[in-house]
Amino acid sequence: MGKRHPNLRTWQWKTYARNHRNPTNLVLHLLAVPLFIVATLVLLNGLFTWRFLPVVLGVIGLIASLGLQSHGHRLEAEAPEPFLDRKDAVGRLLTEQFVTFPRFLFSGAWWRNWRNRP
Repeated sequence: MGKRHPNLRTWQWKTYARNHRNPTNLVLHLLAVPLFIVATLVLLNGLFTWRFLPVVLGVIGLIASLGLQSHGHRLEAEAPEPFLDRKDAVGRLLTEQFVTFPRFLFSGAWWRNWRNRP
């Protein structure tokens, strides 16, 4: 069993570009991460307002987003490190969606990987 990374954001950023090189995975993340963010907001809105439809739509959006990203990661030559447990999975997924991928995109790293794709 692996060990937890004390500074998750730094560790994830350090390994992110090499785990996101496949052109299909890059496009899937470009679609799936915004879907994840919107689905999270819709889900939270439904929970805070006690409305059923936003909760259902939020859950469907989250599942679709994670499914797309999981498919994209299977296309990579270098797969991400497996999750240690549920806590590790939740922390890494939330960090990737809300911090690391937006940073990857807006820093130009996404575009560099797109231009230098295999």
